[in-house]
Order: sequence, then structure tokens, then C-alpha cells
Amino acid sequence: MILALESSCDETAVALFDPSVGIIGEWIHSQVALHEAYGGVVPDLASREHLAHFGPLLQRALATVPAKDITQIAVTCGPGLAACLAMGLATAKSLSLAWGVPLRGVNHLRAHAFSPFLKLHAANPSVFDDALAPLLPHLGLLVSGGNTALFSLDGSRRITLLASTLDDAAGEALDKGAKLLGLGYPGGPHVERWAAQGTTANFQFPKAVAQRASLDFSFSGLKTSLRYQLEKMAPAEIEARRADLCASYQHAVLDALVRKTKLALERGAFRSVGLSGGVANNRVLQAQLAAVAHEHAVPLWCAQPKHTGDNAAMIAFAAWAERERGGTSDAGYALEIAPSLPLVVA
Repeated sequence: MILALESSCDETAVALFDPSVGIIGEWIHSQVALHEAYGGVVPDLASREHLAHFGPLLQRALATVPAKDITQIAVTCGPGLAACLAMGLATAKSLSLAWGVPLRGVNHLRAHAFSPFLKLHAANPSVFDDALAPLLPHLGLLVSGGNTALFSLDGSRRITLLASTLDDAAGEALDKGAKLLGLGYPGGPHVERWAAQGTTANFQFPKAVAQRASLDFSFSGLKTSLRYQLEKMAPAEIEARRADLCASYQHAVLDALVRKTKLALERGAFRSVGLSGGVANNRVLQAQLAAVAHEHAVPLWCAQPKHTGDNAAMIAFAAWAERERGGTSDAGYALEIAPSLPLVVA
């Protein structure tokens, strides 16, 4: 029985995972409403909220499964905001010491990488390893506010980074674009809602890619292009054409993600494609990737909506799914936070 804690940014989350059953329960406190007034996450406020809410969430978890039944604690050790990560690690170390159970640190990005397979495990926990094997090697697209990456997962569950962003992440580009357009935080969902009412034909934004032959992404020029476009328009015109602006801007972001994923599929012998991270909730992206997967005769595995954002269920699952494969750390009380921890450690 694994108790997992997640506090890398602005979500306080706790989950319980039994490998023979699946997720027993998951609890989360979202801070979106708090940070919305500031147009983004304020680290000091976020860490304060973690301090206030870990206790109540743990009480609810322990009302489901008593402490005596917990055999391991998993906690996000990076990447993320330092003060927020420290709050989760301090809580995890305290519980580990009090209960005398081992502590394992989990790479938040690798947890995202495995999150699409949570539903595969839930379908039949007893045969998960056998069910996963035919899907490997797997091509994953991780798209969140802070990270954009293409990676492979081979038969031994080793993750290899294939591409990343050279500057802004896709989610960050959507959030910054939303801010320029006068929309709320978080920006991605607002852009998607407006885009659904517009057309992509009226504005042309540059493709957010590094080089045609490269798998890497680059979104900073796209954001700059939007700013220049808006500077040429009167406020009333921006208001009248906001839907088309959102549709065109979102199209440029998603087109880069889909084209690079398609290029990676053409270069490798993959048996499945995965989509994870907060931007994975975008329905247009899901539909376009589903079409690409169908074209290459491989299944698309999308993380469930509740597991696309920061959550503790994926932390617990990764701690178990990666067992002894280098993606987690069992340093115990010597475990330290790693705010800049990459998907793959050299």
C-alpha cells in the first residue's frame, strides 16, 4: 500500500495505491482560484496553501486506510517550485519516520509519462505487466505548462528523451498567449473555449518548431508574433476577432505538437502513443493525435482528465511501475528536492 504526496506547484494532493487493486482513493486541493487574481502561481502563497491543506487531506486518506496498512511513502522530489517541493518532502519524511516505512522520491515528469497507463492497470491489475508489454516500445508526448517533451519507453521501461522545447513549453505559450489576449488564468482552457468559436483561416502565426528535420520544439517566436499582431489592432477589433485569434494561435501550438509526434512515429517502430500533462485535456489535440495514431495503426493512450494535471495518483503509480528501474529514488531521509530535475537524468 503506497501513500503518495504531490506538491510540485499549486496542487496539494494525496493518493493511496494498492498494486493488487489500483487507486484506493485520491484527494486534491486546487489553488487555481487563489492564483487567478495574480495571473499565475505565486510561490509563497502556494507553499502556504500546502502547509494548510496537507493535514486535512491526510486525515481523509487515513480514514480510508489506517496508517498500519501503509508500507511505503512516495513523494514528488522534483521538478517544481522549491518551496512547494520542500513542503511535500518534509511531510513525507515526517510520516516515514513516525510510521517506520520506507520513503521513495518520484520524478514528477516521469510520473506524467506513466500516467496514461493508470487506466490500463485499473482494468485488470493482476495482468498489468503482460498487458503493457505489447504496447512497448511506446512514444509519449508530455505537454504541460512547464514542459514539452517527446520520449520513448522501451520494453524494460527505460525512458529516453527524444525531443524537448528549446524555450517556452506549449502550455506556457498558451498561458502567455491568453494573457496577451486578455483572458483568464490558467490560459489554455480559455484559449480552447474561444478557439471553438473561431476559424484558423484569418490569422497566420509561425509554426512553433525548431528545425524541420529536428524533433525539438520552439514556442517563444509564436508568442512574439501574437504580440506584434495585437499591437497592430485596435482594442475593439481585438475584442471582435478574439475567437479567430485564439483559433489561429492554438492551431499553431497544436500543429507543432502533432507534426513532431507524427515525425517521431515515422522514424521509430512504436507500438503505441501516449499523451499526458495538463495540455492533454485539449480536445482538438486529442482528436488530431488520435488521427495520427490511427494512420500509423497504433493505439493512443491519453491520461484521464483527473490525472493530466498535478496529482498524487500518478506519483504512487510511477513509484510502483518503475520499481528498481532508476526513475525513482529510495534515498530515504537523505532525499532532497530537485527543482530542476529533468525527465531523464544523465
